[in-house]
Amino acid sequence: MVRLVLIILLVFITSSASPQTSDSLIVRTLRSQKIVFSDNNQVTLLMSGQAKFDDMFKAIRQAKSSIHLEYFNFRNDSIASLLFDILREKRKEGVEVRAMFDGFGNDSNNQPLKKHHLKALRDDSIQIVEYDPIRFPWVNKIFGRDHRKIVVIDGQIAYTGGMNVADYYIKGTEQVGEWRDMHCRIEGDAVNELQKIFLRIWNRVTGENVHGMKYYRGGTLTRFEGLKADTTPTAGHKMVGIINREPYRTPKIMREFYINAINEAQDSIKIINPYFTLIPKVTRALTRAIRRGVKVEIMQSAKSDIPLTPDCAYYQAHKLMKRGAIIWMYKPGFHHSKIMMVDGRFCTIGSTNLDARSLRCDFEENAVIIDKATTKELDDMFARDTQKCFLLTKESWDQFRTPWQKFRGWFAHLLAPFM
Repeated sequence: MVRLVLIILLVFITSSASPQTSDSLIVRTLRSQKIVFSDNNQVTLLMSGQAKFDDMFKAIRQAKSSIHLEYFNFRNDSIASLLFDILREKRKEGVEVRAMFDGFGNDSNNQPLKKHHLKALRDDSIQIVEYDPIRFPWVNKIFGRDHRKIVVIDGQIAYTGGMNVADYYIKGTEQVGEWRDMHCRIEGDAVNELQKIFLRIWNRVTGENVHGMKYYRGGTLTRFEGLKADTTPTAGHKMVGIINREPYRTPKIMREFYINAINEAQDSIKIINPYFTLIPKVTRALTRAIRRGVKVEIMQSAKSDIPLTPDCAYYQAHKLMKRGAIIWMYKPGFHHSKIMMVDGRFCTIGSTNLDARSLRCDFEENAVIIDKATTKELDDMFARDTQKCFLLTKESWDQFRTPWQKFRGWFAHLLAPFM
């Protein structure tokens, strides 16, 4: 009788115990790596350059205390000019303005900020600094660049995602046509983590000691109006963690996140990433996911803004297609978004490319959003964008790539560790 009761109890416990889901597993893993999660956040998706800049400029105009901007580059064009004009007006109102850009990001830009542009901004009391300027011999300055895209306003709201400051996010370019990208606005305690990231590198580069509660949530009570709303049922209750990769401080954190997220997927993985050159460990993780029955969908651009790298990306995508991944090739232009959705349960938006530079070398930052509603918004966007794609198959691959281009892709993949 006792044995029967024990058996029944064991069956009940086994049947009632629910298996761990991928979102709970990734949170546990990231917390073990000291990533802080907060659950009082709003996340508003800004799915175009126009949406991002309209929303961000509106927020900057309402700043009362401080505006902090960290970008890979500010392209010297109409959008940057408008931004700097707004910042000049805020300085006249007494708002602190600090801006940082990467030296390599600026110099590799076809419309860089010149010394006279920087002098004019500084003369108007805008603090703008260059991270690690390129100096001879420049070859030792290629890696360890600041590729993050962070804006924090009054310590209350923050913007992050894949976009720098350039008008081609709205107008596109002659070379690739439409430039597709996305950003998000975060409100909640996750903003504090983004502010910490900015202030740490600012103080390190400038030698200043900018600190204090005024730069964090609750320090400046600004009421922002007219911004795009987070209309999901979970608004104000989203769990968000910020992953920050710094070369000498957290060198493995980003690649381990992607590998763990892929390894813990149980149903589906959707990825949009522009420079899909991959590192071997990520390729193996995706292959394992396919083999255990996870539906892996990857969106690549049929056009690109740089040479050779897309050849490698196409080679890698084709290799995964042959293993069972679904590869969508985006036709209208260049999809520069850097997002991943897993199991419809969590997603990530940030600056990180799935290449060796981002995962092994540069400063990067991603928001990890543990929220089904936000993930569904991104899943729905992915589904809409597939309508503008062709599906990569054996037949479409042969039409898309000539024998010479296929060889070029094979050769390029040998250089992937340096891309």
